Amino acid sequence: MWQAELMKINNLWHALLLLMLVACAQAQRTPTISYITQEQIKDIGGTVEFDCSVQYAKEYNVLFLKTDSDPVFLSTGSTLVIKDSRFSLRYDPNSSTYKLQIKDIQETDAGTYTCQVVISTVHKVSANVKLSVRRPPVISDNSTQSIVASEGSEVQMECYASGYPTPTITWRRENNAILPTDSATYVGNILRIKSVKKEDRGTYYCVADNGVSKGDRRNINVEVEFAPVITVPRPRLGQALQYDMDLECHIEAYPPPAIVWTKDDIQLSNNQHYTISHFATADEYTDSTLRVITIEKRQYGDYVCKATNRFGDAEARVNLFETIIPVCPPACGQAYYGGAEHIAASASSLALLGIVLAVLYSR
Repeated sequence: MWQAELMKINNLWHALLLLMLVACAQAQRTPTISYITQEQIKDIGGTVEFDCSVQYAKEYNVLFLKTDSDPVFLSTGSTLVIKDSRFSLRYDPNSSTYKLQIKDIQETDAGTYTCQVVISTVHKVSANVKLSVRRPPVISDNSTQSIVASEGSEVQMECYASGYPTPTITWRRENNAILPTDSATYVGNILRIKSVKKEDRGTYYCVADNGVSKGDRRNINVEVEFAPVITVPRPRLGQALQYDMDLECHIEAYPPPAIVWTKDDIQLSNNQHYTISHFATADEYTDSTLRVITIEKRQYGDYVCKATNRFGDAEARVNLFETIIPVCPPACGQAYYGGAEHIAASASSLALLGIVLAVLYSR
């Protein structure tokens, strides 16, 4: 009796052991991915190879996909699906490794590549590898191109660039002038000037660099609007009767100002007594010249150069006084300047004076 019971227990034990062995064998034979290539960083035009080693997958499909926002099937088993001559696929049976190679890498090849073993419709084993493609910097269109700001206002210049690795943005000024940050360079996407001055105007360089190629650069022109500032190179000028004389003033302003000359509060214009000319040396600089023609007694005195724009006005005076000897230029061709009042006399004028004195002393 007890022998029969012992036989039953023994049979149950063998059956249970057999079930455990089958389950263990099945567990051991579940497909796995034992190796996948680590993240790759490549240059445009280079070559990359992705290795995917699988175990217990002889009876299953092994796929390579590019799994970005819109997945693309590249291969199934040892067969390449994508029709692109840059792609190739090899299978090494000794290591059960699938090798996907891409030649002549393009920027669009960057992304995530997936090696996948399809076990069932709901069960898949996957491993991912990321490909990053080095790209030279390209400054984006949404970066600042030019700015016009009023003096005293806040100015913000922005510069963004695409590329891999992420580009570094560096700011410089033309001719390596000091930035409003009190440094020669500034690193960052945004350059701020809290209270812009007319001295801050000019060309700023946004330079994007990531070590790939020579980088990219954008020139940003900053124009500052400000009230006129007038300088007079010669506040006092002497000239003899019946000779011409040029009175000058230099105006710095933006926008360009309206410029007038006055004498005794009367605005002057081009006529037989005066000619007025303006010469713009740059957007912000204008040289104005008033020529007094064949000077008469009543034309001696103070002249006012006045400049006005919508930000304000400025004026400066030039005094014209009488001399005995003609001053050159514009009275004659060659000139010698001397004295506190810039009195100049030509060689011919001195010779004429010598003749007159010689005649007087001979009497």
